[in-house]
Amino acid sequence: MSVTLGEVIAALEARYDPALAEDWDAVGLVCGDPDEPVERVLFAVDPVATVVDEVVESGAQLLVTHHPLFLTAVHGVPADDPKGRLVHRLVRSGAGLFVAHTNADRAPGSGVNDALAAALGLTGTRPLQPAATDPRAGLGRVGRLPEPVTLAEFAERVAAALPGTVGGVRAAGNPGRRIETVAVCGGSGGSLLPAAAAAGADVLLTSDLRHHPVSEAQEVRGPAVCDVAHFASEWPWLPVAADVLARDLSGRVDVAVSRRRTDPWTTHAGASR
Repeated sequence: MSVTLGEVIAALEARYDPALAEDWDAVGLVCGDPDEPVERVLFAVDPVATVVDEVVESGAQLLVTHHPLFLTAVHGVPADDPKGRLVHRLVRSGAGLFVAHTNADRAPGSGVNDALAAALGLTGTRPLQPAATDPRAGLGRVGRLPEPVTLAEFAERVAAALPGTVGGVRAAGNPGRRIETVAVCGGSGGSLLPAAAAAGADVLLTSDLRHHPVSEAQEVRGPAVCDVAHFASEWPWLPVAADVLARDLSGRVDVAVSRRRTDPWTTHAGASR
């Protein structure tokens, strides 16, 4: 039995409620006809040209991305504009685009942060910043490792669990510090440093950290900090979301996860001495 795009959207929104998204965010269907049939869905972090190449090559009828294609007001999508070109290519190939961003970050069970926590083997996880409407949902997660490790060993664990990137994994704090309670936030989670400290976390793992907040956290003996590529911190959600969609639709759609690295950094030089 065929599945319509509208049915796929309903299944995705049941897991990643649009009401959980930030007011500034742009989630949901970007392009596509809800009445059209969908046989194959591709999941990716970013709606960029190389991923659209994969959509066209694979014959997928829907691309689901974590990051939005448009975050500011759009008054046209001409094909000579880089983002407009992506929309035209998707439409011409018969594919739609659906975005689950901050709603997927906050979603319980199968969201971005639960997937990141699971990739690191954390247990007993709970939201680091619970949502007002649902204490199971919210930003970040905090949980415990099966057994304590040092900060240096934790960084190695992170490197093994997440996709490799040019920037690798950076940690701030005593390399020998005992790490047992771990806070995580996929994407840019530096604002959650106070919440991680309040939760008794030994370390906060997130992305896009700035110098001064990290330095100040170490001066006041706050949590150690582990900084990874934005792309890498959110990638573990893709196979989770793909598996959940396949099960929610009783296997009536094929699902795939893009293996194309869309981390924008391409070269690294130098090392600490």
